[in-house]
Amino acid sequence: MAITKTILVGVSDIFFYTKIRDAFRPQGYTLERVRKQEDVVGLLSKMEPMALIVNMNDDRLDATQILETVRSDSQAQHLPVLAFANHEEVQAWKEAKRLGINKIVSRNEFSARTLALLEEMIGASNGSAL
Repeated sequence: MAITKTILVGVSDIFFYTKIRDAFRPQGYTLERVRKQEDVVGLLSKMEPMALIVNMNDDRLDATQILETVRSDSQAQHLPVLAFANHEEVQAWKEAKRLGINKIVSRNEFSARTLALLEEMIGASNGSAL
């Protein structure tokens, strides 16, 4: 499978998802929404996304389960993951690090620098800038 400019997005808040989509679409990215672990399994069987974005504090989404699924998939275990969490949610930050997330930032930083953060992370994981 060839890598596409597809990003998996684990965010259940439709307004925040729309903000993310609006940041990426003009740059040629396609987003696939992840609502639960089964979505990840199905999407990974059909495509090879270039990254995953996940909200570690989403109470309608089990981010830990989604990340464990990705990290246990032999083809996706090295998928770059950009996570965001409320800065005061220390446990979410610890969990992100335990799961091998490439980059975790505060929700405010993610909102302010959505596209730049992803492109920095992808460039770093590929050993080059986009």
